[in-house]
Amino acid sequence: MERITIVLDDELVTEVDRLVSAKTYQNRSEAIRDLARSGIRQAAEERGMEGDCLAALVYAYDYTERNLAKRIAQAMHDHHDLAVASMQIFLDHHTRMEIDVLGGQGSAVRRFGEQVIAERGVRHGRLVMLPAEFKIESHAHSRKGERSRHRHVHVREAG
Repeated sequence: MERITIVLDDELVTEVDRLVSAKTYQNRSEAIRDLARSGIRQAAEERGMEGDCLAALVYAYDYTERNLAKRIAQAMHDHHDLAVASMQIFLDHHTRMEIDVLGGQGSAVRRFGEQVIAERGVRHGRLVMLPAEFKIESHAHSRKGERSRHRHVHVREAG
C-alpha cells in the first residue's frame, strides 16, 4: 500500500468525518479509499457508455452570474439534437436548479454534460447516464388497430 498526502478544505473534512461516523469506517483513510473506488468505477462505467444513451443532467447555478444563463441556453441550442426535455426550478433569489433530459451518443452526451457542469457559476452538477437503444417501430396503439411508426427508447441492461 502506498501513502499519499491530500489537502482538503475544512468543509470537506467535516463531510468525510460524518461519513466515517455514519458508515462506521475505522478511519478517514478507509472512507476516502471507498469513495475513490466508487468514483473510479463510475467513471469507467461512463467511459464505457459509447452507444446510445439517455441521461439526466442535474445542476444548480447562480443565474445572476454574468451571462451564465445565456451561455447555458446557447449551449443547449447548439446541442439541440441531444435535448429531450428541460425543467427549471427557482430555488432562491440567485439560484436556479435545472434538470435536462438528454439522449444520443454517449460520448456526445458526456461531453455536453461536462461542458455545462464546468461553466463558471455552476455550483453543483451531476450527469446520470443510462444505456439505451433508439428504434423506429410500427405498431398499433388504438383499439381500431391503426398502425403508426414512431420512435421508442429501450433502456438496455448495464453490461
